[in-house]
Amino acid sequence: MPTSLSASLAKAADVMEPTRTPRQKRKAFLGAIAGHLIEWYDYGVYGFVAIYVGQAFFSAATPAIALLSSFATFALSFFMRPLGGFIFGPLGDRIGRKNTMALVMVLMSGSTFCIGLMPTYAAIGFAAPALLILARCVQGLSAGGEIGTVTSYVAEYGGAKRRGLATSLLMTIAVSGLLLGSIVANGLAAMLGDEAMQAYGWRIPFLVAGPLGLIAAYIRSRLEDSAQFEAIAESGHQEKRPLRALWKWKGNLLLVAGSISLLASMFYMVLTFSSTYLVNTLGFTATERFWFITVGGATAACLMPLGGLITDVWGRRPFLILTSALTVPAVWWFFSSAPGATAQSLFLPFMACCVLFGLYSSTPYAVMTDMIPTQVRATGISMAYNFPVAIFGGSAPFIASYLINLTGDITSPMYFFIGTAVLSFLSSCLISRRHYSRVKAADAALLGVIASSRAVADAVATEAAEEAAEENAAQTSSSARATP
Repeated sequence: MPTSLSASLAKAADVMEPTRTPRQKRKAFLGAIAGHLIEWYDYGVYGFVAIYVGQAFFSAATPAIALLSSFATFALSFFMRPLGGFIFGPLGDRIGRKNTMALVMVLMSGSTFCIGLMPTYAAIGFAAPALLILARCVQGLSAGGEIGTVTSYVAEYGGAKRRGLATSLLMTIAVSGLLLGSIVANGLAAMLGDEAMQAYGWRIPFLVAGPLGLIAAYIRSRLEDSAQFEAIAESGHQEKRPLRALWKWKGNLLLVAGSISLLASMFYMVLTFSSTYLVNTLGFTATERFWFITVGGATAACLMPLGGLITDVWGRRPFLILTSALTVPAVWWFFSSAPGATAQSLFLPFMACCVLFGLYSSTPYAVMTDMIPTQVRATGISMAYNFPVAIFGGSAPFIASYLINLTGDITSPMYFFIGTAVLSFLSSCLISRRHYSRVKAADAALLGVIASSRAVADAVATEAAEEAAEENAAQTSSSARATP
């Protein structure tokens, strides 16, 4: 038995770095990415038609108040995201990443499709905004469950050496989903005009979500879970109470949340708030807005994989510190240039924000997975990501619009966005090797237990097989002697 135990231990050591074939990896990435694109298209398209939704669903004396009401509904869905994280994050750690990803996809696309079918305030009165808020809350629950599971899934498939690149692609796809929403919504506005958009055009981007979501949910349901999660699940070592287990990682979670604050605010400044700010506040045309958002978003998305590659080679902390520090003057330049700006004069300041947004946002997803152990990763990411996104991301368009209405100063939103940059800068400075080494030690200890249990099981099975073979041989020999 000692010989078979040693051989089994050597074989079971493979669980420390479980692998998938290239074909399995391609299938996993394509499935996760396709669903993520549609998820963020569904979630973000609301922001691009907020001005039309506000007038359709809210009764207000002025368009500004209707827009604020619409953005308040936009922000409310973000405060449902932590609840979605509480529900779906632990589910991802218990039943698997891929099943949870398929479930949240159905919820997101179904609720988005329903918004496109809803009657307006003119048809059913106060029931209209109530139904809209309910649908946005379901969207918030879904988005809250998406990020923890899909980030864990992609990071675990990508492996430690390419985690920066793998997770930066998720950010690229998230921006691409919002960019797709911008192209559809702003493109429709340019083609149909404001009157037709207000009458029926705003519904079209929501209705597209239904069939796309069903396709994405089916693709996700056919995927395989990551080898790391399967190793944990097959051994029965899933964390039964992941929320409680996260408490000992609270320091890591706080630093991750701080690093997410700038990603959250800039994401919605560049891709959502700017869409309204450029037209309603600065008086740009719908066509100018379309090109600003499209070029800026595409530039940011293209830079994200570059940032991920850089951090895989030279480290994440210095990159976060540098890009968060540079974001401060970029935001100041954009908002201080806004009064009296033309499309030509504002383009470079806006692009500076987009470049810094793209570079900075390439890295926090990898930091999340590096600083949270595998056993509670989906839950931990859900918590560390969704709270700052609710506070600094979903509320960004509302806070920025509120500051302008309160002060009458169109540059006032810059204080909010600069504040998030400072918070992320400080959090990045506080991240140290000690935080990463604790996670590596926890993962190594868990996988060591799994390897040992597999070794013992293999050794017992080998011994049982040897004993059965010996018994069969003895029976055969006895039968042969008994034969005349």
